[in-house]
Amino acid sequence: MDPASASSVAARARTENFPVASLLFPRPLRPHLRAIYGFARLVDILGDEYEGNRIEALDELEAQVEACYVGEPTWEVMRELQPTIRACSLPRELFLRLIEANRMDQRISEYETWDDLKDYCVHSADPVGRLVLGVLGRDGDTEAVALSDDVCTGLQLVNFLQDVPRDLALGRVYLPAEDRRRFGVVALDRQSPELRALLEFEADRARGLLAAGEPLGGLLGGGRVGRAVALFARGGLAALEALERADWDIFNGRPRPSRARLALAALR
Repeated sequence: MDPASASSVAARARTENFPVASLLFPRPLRPHLRAIYGFARLVDILGDEYEGNRIEALDELEAQVEACYVGEPTWEVMRELQPTIRACSLPRELFLRLIEANRMDQRISEYETWDDLKDYCVHSADPVGRLVLGVLGRDGDTEAVALSDDVCTGLQLVNFLQDVPRDLALGRVYLPAEDRRRFGVVALDRQSPELRALLEFEADRARGLLAAGEPLGGLLGGGRVGRAVALFARGGLAALEALERADWDIFNGRPRPSRARLALAALR
């Protein structure tokens, strides 16, 4: 990955919209959360959209992560991340898991069982929540970590439901094969009663996972931080409501909650 290309991709990751829920966190924590979000976006861009050799790009990113711990990184996103790593004592293993998830995307096109897909989420989603807990100083709380993992896996599943057409275009399927057979889904590129039933089934699974958001917020002491964390889960639930209102039609635009509904979730 040449330096100019790295700079361009890194600059884009830095300008991605910061999640609205994160603005509810106390101001001193936001730079750390923004740095983590920038890294997560960079990994996704390299794994999904980079036009060069993605494996090589991800390997270079791993070297940049290593430099954050034992040297000085050269990519701007990583230079902004390094102070957060040091201030919050964040373990490199969580960053490496996110990179590995995108390596998996290069070699695995579908998953046979829910357990297989959940293992993917252990790499692609759960580390983000654990990094946030690290910023909050709660990454040693085993109950909080377990609840956070459920919320993050639930949010990842919601994204899978919203993005079926996009993922198909990338040559990937994130709906377990055993579930597709159970509901008789033959094709994922067009609406059908079978696909609708499958999406409803997976949505119920996601709701069960996202239910961990409220107890997680309470465990973190409620208040501003607890409400902010719980809002991530509520956003996922609002997205599922949008899918339901669209009658599970994922082919005519990406169903998503309105700003009014997200604002209502924040007020609650």
